[in-house]
Amino acid sequence: MYTISVLMSTYNGGRYLKQQIDSILQQEGVEVHLLVRDDGSTDNTLDILNSYAQKGLLRWYQGENLKSARSFLKLLQDSKKCDYYAFADQDDYWEVNKLRVAVEHLQDYKEDTYALYLAQPQAADQDLNPLPTTQFKPLNTFGESLVYRFAMGCTMVLNNKLREVIISYEQQYPCMHDVWIYTIAHAIGSKVIWDNQPHTLNRQHGNNVVGLGEGICKKWSARLKRLCNKEEERYHQNSEIREAFRHLMPLENKDTIDTFVQAKHSLSDRFKLILSPKYHCSNSTTYTLFLLSAILNRF
Repeated sequence: MYTISVLMSTYNGGRYLKQQIDSILQQEGVEVHLLVRDDGSTDNTLDILNSYAQKGLLRWYQGENLKSARSFLKLLQDSKKCDYYAFADQDDYWEVNKLRVAVEHLQDYKEDTYALYLAQPQAADQDLNPLPTTQFKPLNTFGESLVYRFAMGCTMVLNNKLREVIISYEQQYPCMHDVWIYTIAHAIGSKVIWDNQPHTLNRQHGNNVVGLGEGICKKWSARLKRLCNKEEERYHQNSEIREAFRHLMPLENKDTIDTFVQAKHSLSDRFKLILSPKYHCSNSTTYTLFLLSAILNRF
């Protein structure tokens, strides 16, 4: 039976935590090792974690407040060696076959192959009733990963070979752990598997860090904010990935990320970036806004 280290970051998540932990412990067909890092909770989260730990059902520890992304990467670094690693949000609910399905997709790849699985999530309300959900249909290419930031960590499962690469470098520019890992996986030529079938209920409520059930106005407000701000997240994140993992990239991927990063400082490369089909993404709105940001040199 394959071993899976399930990595959960908690922060004042006591309201839904028991239900999520139980859904993880009830996974079928795999051996689960649940490791929890608390990011400084002040509610009853620690009492809940202690109650499970005393029964030997999980291990947990508390660290300084790193925020969600860095906390998950710290967990990946601190986890013991297993066959696979999965990220768990504190307020979701997992179907009993979630991890078994992921392993069925991943087990065909040898231990010396970088491999990552991710899937379509299903939005749900506070009582886990399904809600209308954004349907992702990624092209699953490296160029798209540089542009389209859709990957959700709560559906990800990666093998030990990929984990070793991720933890070999300490992220400097703050971006979400799932986008970071997804882009690196593509950059170094991993087998990246997309599953259209949801196996995770992604609970929507007022304290979510990232949600699937956002209204149109909220979505467009966020898009315009990203377009108008000066942080240029894509450029900074992809520049760091280029420097940190270039030695592991296939030649074609080196050329793809070189054009992307150099476009910031070269008009000819910016034209290449805008005109090349390499950077097409499945979400036409995202791609159109990206092209506009590239024209304005604010990507």
